Amino acid sequence: MNEKDLNTASLQLPEPTLRRLPWYLAYLSTLHNAAVEYISTTGIARALNVDPSQIAKDLSFLGIRGKTRIGYRVDELENTLRDFLGFDRRHNAIMVGAGSLGAALIADSGLQRYGLNIVAGIDINPAIVGTEISGVKIYDMAELPGIASRLDAHIGIIAVPVESAQDVADKLASAGIKAIWNFTPSRITVPDGVVIANTSIYSHLAVMYNRLASLNL
Repeated sequence: MNEKDLNTASLQLPEPTLRRLPWYLAYLSTLHNAAVEYISTTGIARALNVDPSQIAKDLSFLGIRGKTRIGYRVDELENTLRDFLGFDRRHNAIMVGAGSLGAALIADSGLQRYGLNIVAGIDINPAIVGTEISGVKIYDMAELPGIASRLDAHIGIIAVPVESAQDVADKLASAGIKAIWNFTPSRITVPDGVVIANTSIYSHLAVMYNRLASLNL
């Protein structure tokens, strides 16, 4: 599938399918590392506990179909998924909030393997501004507009106190940021033309605690 076809497919892809594709990619990477050449839909389904027909349907959005009684070639499917998901391309990002969570994300080299390149940090703490975390310089919030433009950053990551989240989102949008990854529990709003992805660890904790309670532990 060429780049134009991949871009067209991404516009048509249902979100639940898009959320499952990284699962498939992670599993394919383990197979690749184990020198496995082919994998069937049933094999992927067995490993990931996803219905085989769902996997086939998900992959069909990318124009990928396995061969009868052989399945998919692991390296080809892995490369197609990685390209489709944008993990092979460089996406410059600015980290707003360089406290414990923000600093951990900046230092996480694993994010770079998936195309996310944090090029600058932003904070209001004078003790942090001007320092570096894993080679990434931390700037004052007032410098945000110039930094986003100069470093060609189109993604903003928010890891600030919840009461500051919306204000930070507004500043990021005004600075030309086109996508925001929100790590706060606040449901922020963004202008049209700005993509928002929410990852609240607190929400996941609430679900986990609730499920634990149902086990009567």
